[in-house]
Amino acid sequence: MNEMVEKLRNIALAGHGGAGKTSLAEVLLFKAGAINRLGRVEDGNTAMDFEPEELKRQLSINSSFHQFNWKKHTVNLIDTPGDQNFFSDTKICMQAADGVAMVIDAVDGIKVQTELAWDFANEFNLPCVIFINKLDRERADFLKTFNDVKECFAEPKPIILQLPLGSEAEFNGIADLISMKAHIYGDDGKATVGDIPSDMQETAEAEREAMIENIAEADDSLVEKYLEGETLSDDEIRAALRKGTLARTFVPVICGSAVHNIGIDLLMDFIVNTMPSPGDRGPRIGTDPDVGNEIERAPDPDAPFSAFVFKTVADPYAGRLSIFRVVSGKMGSDGSFYNVNKRAKERYTQLLRLAGKEQKPLTEAGPGAIAAVAKLKETTTGDSICADNAKIKFSFAEPLHPLISFAVSAKEKGDEDKVFTSLSKLIEEDIALKLTRNSETKEILLSGMGQVHIEATLEKIRRKFNVEVELKPPKVPYRETIKKKVRVQGRHKKQSGGHGQFGDCWIQMEPLPRGSGFEFVDAVVGGSVPRQYIPAVEKGIVDACVKGVLAGFPCVDFRVTLDDGSYHAVDSSEMAFKIAGSLAFKKASEQAQPVLLEPIMKVSIIAPDSYTGDIMGDLNSRRGRVLGMDNKGKNQVISANVPMSEFLTYAPDLRSMTGGRGIFTMDFSHYDEVPSQIAQKIVEEVKAQKE
Repeated sequence: MNEMVEKLRNIALAGHGGAGKTSLAEVLLFKAGAINRLGRVEDGNTAMDFEPEELKRQLSINSSFHQFNWKKHTVNLIDTPGDQNFFSDTKICMQAADGVAMVIDAVDGIKVQTELAWDFANEFNLPCVIFINKLDRERADFLKTFNDVKECFAEPKPIILQLPLGSEAEFNGIADLISMKAHIYGDDGKATVGDIPSDMQETAEAEREAMIENIAEADDSLVEKYLEGETLSDDEIRAALRKGTLARTFVPVICGSAVHNIGIDLLMDFIVNTMPSPGDRGPRIGTDPDVGNEIERAPDPDAPFSAFVFKTVADPYAGRLSIFRVVSGKMGSDGSFYNVNKRAKERYTQLLRLAGKEQKPLTEAGPGAIAAVAKLKETTTGDSICADNAKIKFSFAEPLHPLISFAVSAKEKGDEDKVFTSLSKLIEEDIALKLTRNSETKEILLSGMGQVHIEATLEKIRRKFNVEVELKPPKVPYRETIKKKVRVQGRHKKQSGGHGQFGDCWIQMEPLPRGSGFEFVDAVVGGSVPRQYIPAVEKGIVDACVKGVLAGFPCVDFRVTLDDGSYHAVDSSEMAFKIAGSLAFKKASEQAQPVLLEPIMKVSIIAPDSYTGDIMGDLNSRRGRVLGMDNKGKNQVISANVPMSEFLTYAPDLRSMTGGRGIFTMDFSHYDEVPSQIAQKIVEEVKAQKE
């Protein structure tokens, strides 16, 4: 088992959408004999993209898993989505990897999602290799792409290990700078190894010199040897290359073409020879759930069993499928374990290995294994599972913040329960989705990473649970406040047979600073309003301020001071004073210059420099106020405050404005006054809806 751990590699393929990750996964599996037919994304027959929503859009929506064997090593591949709408899944699933192959398109270069994936790799301290793909395409440029990489990814330092032979349609091989050999590929993807062409020799030698200089830095003894002018052997270079890659001193850059099967065997050799095993990654730190102190688990098969669940798949037939990464110990084909997060014991009857859309039975899973079990009752994504007598809880990264929300409702009457049961199951599967209820607007909101994310979710609900859902833009939770101090009387008098009703109060109503809420001050002297009726006046005001006088939105940020009133010994009651308080509030609101408030969002937009002019112009048209700009590599980060009503559908707009290269985050900032001409329109719309 220990030998198996050393021969295991868990590699996530990450990068921007369209860089060719799924095509690369396909050719890796085919080359290793894990699949017997080479599929194409365009034909919808790849091993890693199999959900109908993925085939329809020709892009990865979920991370998918497969494994292959190469040179007596086992490689678990995690093919992660590159589209902004589904990128939260990339972050969550990268936690199960030991290394990352960052795939970059040689035509388009680095895009925003590539940088985000790089940030995730840094966050999880994962060793990386950069694979520059699509060198066979028109306008593909290896050195331009590498210079982009150097500019954007200064830490760890990128170093070139290979050079392409030929360019664009003439690209047919790889010059390996360690062996100084040329690998020329035929149509079958098999390489003929020979000397580097004479016209490339000088460039290759200069790049090899730079490579050795960088690699030697990983090993002090090699630095001395190199500085003294001694020749380093290929084995010494490879050993230092592995050491520096694992220590994240540098990031090797290699190249090829997934579609034409060029350089793929060299990438596979690199993965098994240089990338980390679970053993190389060392112990994982967790906490003792009972005491709270830090403990660690080494990737040792003889240690107590521990694992963490990093993905859940909702299947209407097989039930919930929980995918986990084993940290320590081992797991048999059936048995039980303890869920630390839910404080519950779970039983399972079958252990499974994932191979694309198939699940194959497993007899055992040891440290580093990625496996799955079905039909667990309590366990969901992010949970730590372990042996009952050796509890440990691992930290788990948060998904990305949702960017767009829609109000959801059932299309057919009577389907409401079905809709929310189905949505709850999908939220277990995709933790980037959020389902909330806005108490002010009484709407159920489904939030996600973008419009495509929400649409794909609804397609899944239709397919998996046979239920139709309607989407509407969410109502904006406007509020009302006042701008002037007034003093009014609220008087309620009703005389009927027997006891009547009498309540009389004088209140001062004045504005408070934004965010202060509501204050009630009792300033009654001389018992003009008896003590027992003062809380009733306050209650009447609190109940009335839920619906303001302008358009029925809650009224906030004001102080009411009760300073006088009168009562009747027989007819006064709590109810009479409550009604008097309510009448006083309405009267005061009308006289105190009521205004409409709207939620303002703090927005941060990251996009390439060339799009900043368009973005700023667009923000101005949305009544946005730009707070500042910062550089981040080739990108600009624009911070702004924008009214929520203007930003409800920003995700698709930014996507079309920047060709998918811009991303943004959005959080509530504060409430601010709506300009009078817009406020008038809102009030008229609300009145029209009521009528």
